[in-house]
Amino acid sequence: MREIILINITGKDKPGLTSSLTNILAQYEVDILDIGQAVIHDYLSLGILVEIPSAHASSSILKDLLFKAHKLGIQIRFSAIDEDSYTGWAAGYGQERRIITLLGRKLTAAQLSKVTGAIAEHQLNIDVITRLSGRVFLDAPESLPKACVQLTVSGTPDSPGKLRGSLLEISKKTGIDISFHVDDIYRHARRLVVFDMDSTLIQGEVINVLAERAGVSDEVARITASAMNGEMDFKESFSRRVALLKGLDAEVLKETARNLVLTEGAERVIETLKKLGYKIGIISGGFDFFGEYLQSKLGLDYVFANVLEVENGRISGNIRGDIIDGPKKAELLKTIATVENISLQQTIAVGDGANDLPMISIAGLGIAFHAKPIVRENSEQSISSIGLDGLLYLMGISEREIQQR
Repeated sequence: MREIILINITGKDKPGLTSSLTNILAQYEVDILDIGQAVIHDYLSLGILVEIPSAHASSSILKDLLFKAHKLGIQIRFSAIDEDSYTGWAAGYGQERRIITLLGRKLTAAQLSKVTGAIAEHQLNIDVITRLSGRVFLDAPESLPKACVQLTVSGTPDSPGKLRGSLLEISKKTGIDISFHVDDIYRHARRLVVFDMDSTLIQGEVINVLAERAGVSDEVARITASAMNGEMDFKESFSRRVALLKGLDAEVLKETARNLVLTEGAERVIETLKKLGYKIGIISGGFDFFGEYLQSKLGLDYVFANVLEVENGRISGNIRGDIIDGPKKAELLKTIATVENISLQQTIAVGDGANDLPMISIAGLGIAFHAKPIVRENSEQSISSIGLDGLLYLMGISEREIQQR
């Protein structure tokens, strides 16, 4: 008679342990139906689901395994699985899976408790938990530590929107970033990443720096506030702000470019993505002069930004060509994807402002980075607690893999 047995092994990990146990199973011509292993702080948890052929008695196999476990100093437990239970489990293999990623400076039990509680409330099951961030040294913590765990969950929630809302509320209350998306084939096939520039790839807004040098910072601030209050659209507000820069010496552009401060983690994420073969670009509502400066400095593939007109060594107060607003950003992302012969599902877009929402919403992975509340609430993924290199974790890349590049 065929028997199905679940073998659970726990104890201090050591080289050759799995080999010793599976060697016993091999002697009895056992088939492996499923296997999984995790090691936490050198402590092993190994599960093996096996089918014992009718030609062999399970008692002999289990006795040999118990004896070997005793010699190895580990604990072993057996559970008989009936065929109906196994058939039901096997039939559920193709069910929908989602990835939930927790990302912050540190991870607390309270944060994990609230997230896992929301998962259970929506009838999802946690299949795998993986730490993506590096190990923390208690006596010598990094100046800017990171903590990231990835949960793979199965099942179909009654309302994905409600679950996403619950996770967003937990994020607001506990200060941890929570990413939530379907695990599909495109997750492993991204090919293009585009960044907004101001307040995303670099710190601050360049137009505010130029306005201060031109002595019009108060006027520019008033126009910005008016636009944020919905009293004018982006194109009108941008044109009016640029007009106030008229007459500013163009040498200020070079000086400002040299003093640009990259966002925390920007160089690291770009260096890693380039090694992985990604195409990387800027799609910005800022100015081309600074986008091209960053392109040269960081080795980017694409830059699309507003062309600031300069006449006789001074800023004219005009923009050449179309102004890049939100819809234009989405259009440009589509164009790059077409040129690269990839689908939008293979793209990633990162930005902080409302004018980034159109490209964030159509990208395969759209991320609100240290964004305004309205942007964060309308984006499925966000990073608010750490630097731009947190993007690598949201892509499923571990710290170990990053350091090996």
